[in-house]
Amino acid sequence: MVTRIDHAVTAGTFSLDGQTFDVDNNVWVLGDDEECVVFDAPHDVDAILKVIGGRRVKAILATHAHDDHVRQAPALAEATGAPILLHPDDLPVWRLTHLDRDPDGELADGQTIEVGGTTLTVLHTPGHAPGACCFYAADLGVVFTGDTLFQGGPGATGRSFSDYDTIVASIGAKLLTLPPETVVKTGHGSDTTIAAENR
Repeated sequence: MVTRIDHAVTAGTFSLDGQTFDVDNNVWVLGDDEECVVFDAPHDVDAILKVIGGRRVKAILATHAHDDHVRQAPALAEATGAPILLHPDDLPVWRLTHLDRDPDGELADGQTIEVGGTTLTVLHTPGHAPGACCFYAADLGVVFTGDTLFQGGPGATGRSFSDYDTIVASIGAKLLTLPPETVVKTGHGSDTTIAAENR
C-alpha cells in the first residue's frame, strides 16, 4: 500500500493569557488506505473525519496542547476510538482546555510510531510549549513541526509556557540537523524545507 499525506485547513480561534485570536490550522493525516495517524485536532471534527475517510486511526498525535491544536481531540477520539498521545510536559497546557479528560498516552523523545508502512520518530522540541513535539518520517523526507518551525522561522514565544532561547535550541539540535531537502509540514501556513529555514 502507498503511504500518503492528506491535508485540510480548519478555521477557529486560539486563546491564551486572556487573549483570543482567529487562526487557520493545518490538519495533517499520514497513512495508507487502511490506517492513519492524525496530527492535532483543531476546530472542526467533521472536517478531520472527512480527511480520515473511514480509515482506522491508530493515534491522535498532539504536536502541543494549545487549544487550537487539541480542542477537538476528545471528540475525535470518541468518534474514531483512537488514543490521544501528548508529551507529559504539556499536561499543564492541556488542562487549560480539558480539565475532565486526560490524554490516553505519552509521547517521548526518540519514540517511534509505525503507521501505513512508514515510521515516525518523535522529536521533543520544547520552546513554543514545554511538551512540543515534531514527527519525522525519514523514508518520506518529511517532518511535521506543529508550531515549532514555520516558513520564516521559529514559532511564537512570549506567552505563558513558552521560551525563545529554548525553541531556538530545539530547532538547532533536532530540526536543522535533518537532511536539508526535508519538507516541513507546519501547524499553520505553507510548507517549507529544512534548507530554507537553515539559511
